[in-house]
Amino acid sequence: MEKRGRKSVADLASFMPEATAMYRPEPSYELCDEQAGVWRSIVSSMPADWFKPESHPCLVALCRHIIAARKLAQLIRQVEKAKRLDAELYIKLLARQEAEGRAISSLSTRLRLTPQSQYKAERAAHPRRALSYYDKMSLADGQ
Repeated sequence: MEKRGRKSVADLASFMPEATAMYRPEPSYELCDEQAGVWRSIVSSMPADWFKPESHPCLVALCRHIIAARKLAQLIRQVEKAKRLDAELYIKLLARQEAEGRAISSLSTRLRLTPQSQYKAERAAHPRRALSYYDKMSLADGQ
Protein backbone atom coordinates (compact mmCIF):
# COMPACT_ATOMS: atom_id res chain seq x y z
CA MET A 1 0.00 0.00 0.00
CA GLU A 2 1.32 3.46 -0.96
CA LYS A 3 1.88 6.22 1.54
CA ARG A 4 -0.31 9.29 1.31
CA GLY A 5 1.09 12.80 0.82
CA ARG A 6 4.39 13.99 -0.56
CA LYS A 7 7.14 11.53 -1.33
CA SER A 8 10.28 11.76 0.73
CA VAL A 9 13.70 12.43 -0.80
CA ALA A 10 14.61 8.80 -0.18
CA ASP A 11 11.52 7.60 -2.07
CA LEU A 12 12.28 9.93 -4.98
CA ALA A 13 15.95 8.91 -5.08
CA SER A 14 15.04 5.26 -5.48
CA PHE A 15 13.31 6.03 -8.79
CA MET A 16 16.08 8.16 -10.30
CA PRO A 17 17.92 6.47 -13.16
CA GLU A 18 21.67 6.19 -12.89
CA ALA A 19 23.51 9.11 -14.43
CA THR A 20 25.38 8.17 -17.55
CA ALA A 21 28.82 9.61 -18.05
CA MET A 22 28.64 12.58 -20.40
CA TYR A 23 31.72 13.93 -22.06
CA ARG A 24 32.31 16.95 -24.21
CA PRO A 25 34.09 16.17 -27.46
CA GLU A 26 37.69 17.26 -27.71
CA PRO A 27 38.76 19.44 -30.65
CA SER A 28 39.73 17.61 -33.81
CA TYR A 29 43.45 17.11 -34.38
CA GLU A 30 43.18 19.00 -37.68
CA LEU A 31 42.37 22.31 -35.96
CA CYS A 32 45.03 24.86 -35.03
CA ASP A 33 45.19 26.18 -31.45
CA GLU A 34 43.06 29.22 -32.22
CA GLN A 35 40.37 27.10 -33.90
CA ALA A 36 40.51 24.58 -31.04
CA GLY A 37 39.79 27.43 -28.62
CA VAL A 38 36.66 28.31 -30.60
CA TRP A 39 35.67 24.61 -30.57
CA ARG A 40 35.97 24.46 -26.78
CA SER A 41 34.02 27.69 -26.38
CA ILE A 42 31.15 26.43 -28.53
CA VAL A 43 31.07 22.94 -27.03
CA SER A 44 31.12 24.27 -23.46
CA SER A 45 28.21 26.62 -24.20
CA MET A 46 25.85 23.75 -25.06
CA PRO A 47 24.67 20.69 -23.09
CA ALA A 48 27.23 17.89 -22.87
CA ASP A 49 25.33 15.56 -25.21
CA TRP A 50 24.58 18.22 -27.86
CA PHE A 51 27.33 17.35 -30.36
CA LYS A 52 27.11 13.82 -31.73
CA PRO A 53 30.09 12.46 -33.72
CA GLU A 54 28.24 12.98 -37.01
CA SER A 55 28.09 16.75 -36.34
CA HIS A 56 31.85 17.12 -35.76
CA PRO A 57 32.74 17.90 -39.42
CA CYS A 58 30.28 20.81 -39.43
CA LEU A 59 31.67 22.02 -36.13
CA VAL A 60 35.23 21.86 -37.52
CA ALA A 61 34.13 23.92 -40.53
CA LEU A 62 32.38 26.44 -38.27
CA CYS A 63 35.52 26.92 -36.16
CA ARG A 64 37.60 27.49 -39.30
CA HIS A 65 35.14 30.04 -40.67
CA ILE A 66 35.02 31.94 -37.37
CA ILE A 67 38.81 32.29 -37.28
CA ALA A 68 38.91 33.22 -40.97
CA ALA A 69 36.30 35.93 -40.31
CA ARG A 70 38.40 37.32 -37.46
CA LYS A 71 41.51 37.44 -39.66
CA LEU A 72 39.54 39.14 -42.44
CA ALA A 73 38.32 41.74 -39.95
CA GLN A 74 41.95 42.44 -39.00
CA LEU A 75 42.91 42.84 -42.68
CA ILE A 76 39.96 45.17 -43.27
CA ARG A 77 41.03 47.33 -40.30
CA GLN A 78 44.57 47.51 -41.72
CA VAL A 79 43.27 48.60 -45.14
CA GLU A 80 41.00 51.21 -43.52
CA LYS A 81 43.91 52.63 -41.49
CA ALA A 82 46.20 52.90 -44.52
CA LYS A 83 46.98 56.42 -45.73
CA ARG A 84 45.77 55.53 -49.20
CA LEU A 85 42.69 53.33 -49.47
CA ASP A 86 43.04 50.51 -52.00
CA ALA A 87 39.39 50.40 -53.07
CA GLU A 88 39.69 47.20 -55.11
CA LEU A 89 41.29 45.26 -52.24
CA TYR A 90 38.83 46.75 -49.76
CA ILE A 91 35.82 45.66 -51.84
CA LYS A 92 37.25 42.14 -52.23
CA LEU A 93 37.84 41.85 -48.48
CA LEU A 94 34.31 43.05 -47.70
CA ALA A 95 32.85 40.52 -50.13
CA ARG A 96 34.91 37.73 -48.56
CA GLN A 97 33.82 38.87 -45.10
CA GLU A 98 30.18 38.66 -46.16
CA ALA A 99 30.72 35.13 -47.51
CA GLU A 100 32.32 34.07 -44.22
CA GLY A 101 29.39 35.55 -42.31
CA ARG A 102 26.91 33.59 -44.42
CA ALA A 103 28.88 30.38 -43.89
CA ILE A 104 29.00 30.96 -40.11
CA SER A 105 25.28 31.65 -40.02
CA SER A 106 24.43 28.57 -42.07
CA LEU A 107 26.64 26.22 -40.05
CA SER A 108 25.42 27.66 -36.74
CA THR A 109 21.83 27.04 -37.79
CA ARG A 110 22.59 23.50 -38.98
CA LEU A 111 24.26 22.72 -35.66
CA ARG A 112 21.22 24.25 -33.91
CA LEU A 113 23.33 26.81 -32.09
CA THR A 114 21.19 29.84 -32.89
CA PRO A 115 18.01 30.58 -30.92
CA GLN A 116 15.93 30.56 -34.13
CA SER A 117 17.07 27.05 -35.03
CA GLN A 118 16.02 25.73 -31.61
CA TYR A 119 12.33 26.70 -31.87
CA LYS A 120 9.75 23.99 -31.89
CA ALA A 121 7.21 24.27 -34.69
CA GLU A 122 4.23 24.26 -32.33
CA ARG A 123 5.77 27.03 -30.23
CA ALA A 124 6.85 29.14 -33.18
CA ALA A 125 3.40 29.27 -34.76
CA HIS A 126 1.73 32.59 -34.12
CA PRO A 127 -1.99 32.54 -33.49
CA ARG A 128 -3.99 34.21 -36.21
CA ARG A 129 -5.14 37.61 -35.18
CA ALA A 130 -8.85 38.34 -35.31
CA LEU A 131 -10.05 40.32 -38.32
CA SER A 132 -10.67 43.96 -37.59
CA TYR A 133 -13.84 45.77 -38.59
CA TYR A 134 -12.04 47.25 -41.61
CA ASP A 135 -10.69 43.85 -42.69
CA LYS A 136 -14.22 42.45 -42.62
CA MET A 137 -15.51 45.42 -44.63
CA SER A 138 -12.83 44.95 -47.32
CA LEU A 139 -13.68 41.24 -47.56
CA ALA A 140 -17.39 42.03 -47.84
CA ASP A 141 -16.66 44.51 -50.66
CA GLY A 142 -14.70 41.84 -52.51
CA GLN A 143 -11.38 43.64 -52.42
